[in-house]
Amino acid sequence: MKTKYTILLALTYFMVLTSCQKVSQQEETTNKPNVIIVITDDQGYGDLGFNGNKIIQTPAIDNFSTQAINLTNYHVSTTCAPTRGAMMTGRNPNRNGVWHTIKGASMLNGDELAMPEVFKQNGYSTAMFGKWHLGDNHPFRPHDKGFDVTFYHGGGGIGQTPDYWNNDYFDDTYFRNGVPEKQEGYCTDVWFSEAIKFIEDNKDKPFFTYLSLNAPHGPYNVPDEYYQKYADEKKLLEPQKRFYGMISNIDDNFKVLLAKLDELKIADNTIVIFTSDNGTAAGYKQNRKTKEYYGYNAGMRGTKASHYDGGHRVPFIIRWPNGKLTGGKQLNELIAHVDLLPTLTTFAGIDFKPVKEMDGLDVSTYLQKEEKPEDRMLVVDTQRLPWPKKGKQSCVMQGDWRLIDGKALYNISEDPGQTNDIATQYPDKVAAMDEFYNTWWDNMIKETKYSIINLGVDSVDVLTCHDAHTELGVNPPWNQSLIRKGNTMKPAKLLVNFTKDGAYKFDLSRWPEESGLALGASIEDAYPATKSKDKRINGKAIQFKKAHLKVGEKIYSVDVDNTLPSATIEAKMTKGNAELTAWFTTEDETETNAFYIYVEGKTETI
Repeated sequence: MKTKYTILLALTYFMVLTSCQKVSQQEETTNKPNVIIVITDDQGYGDLGFNGNKIIQTPAIDNFSTQAINLTNYHVSTTCAPTRGAMMTGRNPNRNGVWHTIKGASMLNGDELAMPEVFKQNGYSTAMFGKWHLGDNHPFRPHDKGFDVTFYHGGGGIGQTPDYWNNDYFDDTYFRNGVPEKQEGYCTDVWFSEAIKFIEDNKDKPFFTYLSLNAPHGPYNVPDEYYQKYADEKKLLEPQKRFYGMISNIDDNFKVLLAKLDELKIADNTIVIFTSDNGTAAGYKQNRKTKEYYGYNAGMRGTKASHYDGGHRVPFIIRWPNGKLTGGKQLNELIAHVDLLPTLTTFAGIDFKPVKEMDGLDVSTYLQKEEKPEDRMLVVDTQRLPWPKKGKQSCVMQGDWRLIDGKALYNISEDPGQTNDIATQYPDKVAAMDEFYNTWWDNMIKETKYSIINLGVDSVDVLTCHDAHTELGVNPPWNQSLIRKGNTMKPAKLLVNFTKDGAYKFDLSRWPEESGLALGASIEDAYPATKSKDKRINGKAIQFKKAHLKVGEKIYSVDVDNTLPSATIEAKMTKGNAELTAWFTTEDETETNAFYIYVEGKTETI
């Protein structure tokens, strides 16, 4: 009897202990904060009302800033893909393969650990919507890098060469985990709507949502009602009216998102970030005729792609009521995009141990307790080259100090417009910051490498000239308007990895498959510009004679039938890395790169 009682007591204790552990685990999961990052494209620090812009209408974001923490000295890269790569990895873009927006240098190195991978590995549901711009092929796609759910456009913007043909912001076709899906509505509205659906479906468990917008990046296509908000504004140039309209549309959607968090009663334990990827592209412009400036840039020098502050200082607002990130405070210490990964993982209670050298710091205690972060220097530069070049448009930052191109020194607390070079007054400061840059460069460049596209993973892999490694000073046709113009492109290589031995089929084309066009076809579907939308041009025909494929040192050639959609070359490939170039010879003996290459790996082996 005593033995039975002892066993019963032990079973009861075990059940209670197990139950407590389950409750504890549930509480731990429930207490993890949700994370929502909203990042816009080409919206500068001055393109918001609360930062002093008297024209733009952004009431929801302005109000959000009063409920949150505002970083006034927050910096990103000077263009879009580098910022996104640095944010995802906590590492400078020159380290991770994304120092450009095209030319094979906008794909995140396959061995980089990305933010969504870290959150997914720690129990989060993950999703991204909108602009990825870190690679359209395996292993770079968002659903290869830790996102459970993805819905995105191709390339660096809607209407770019890797994007679905004829997308123009309205009623477009986007990719759901790589599969094309037709939508109705304006792009920004679609991204927010999809994000809200994901949040509703995952409200009872921790989620990580990356809402990465393509607006207000050009082309400046916007619903007419938003153009009309600024139609009569005399202090804006015509393109700026559409640019501002795109931002007001973002603001309206942001308001709906915040309201949904309140409705679902998850706002208090949700970290919401609003930020941008580089300085303004159109918010501050000079009239070429009168030389007068229009718009607002918060008194800063430079805009997008500049290594002066106007090119990389952007808004950053973060709210998390349960984490005491509230109240509308302004924090002025130097913070950067590379700090997000180590900081957000701390907020989420994730034991993040980087395997590669980080440029970012965990600044969680500064955000929550205003404990000043360690003094440090950071580098921002604008490369936009086939390979990074030392000294190219470099900016070393330390607090309020800026060393430009290794020689001009500014203090933005006293000189926000960076007009007064004080290098001769502070030679020791110049020397220290320049020494840091040299040491940092020597360390960084050892890691720099091109990203390599995997072939043979999916049934069909689509390569585009967008990612071809063109020579210095020559850009590939990176958007569909350039494809339509019919200008030739000097053949350029793609860096690929054949993941298996066997026969491969290569379909070389001038037009994307979904267009349904023959190789030699022209297009007659132009439409004129309106006040709120760019024009579309017709497609000029090119007549081809031969198609060629070079892999390594071996060249394959076939005759072309211009009535077919593509020219097909079949060849056996050996597993491993290779340089691949695909091009045509036209009827007038001009060589031009294939704009689209469809690669299908066969099952037969060598």
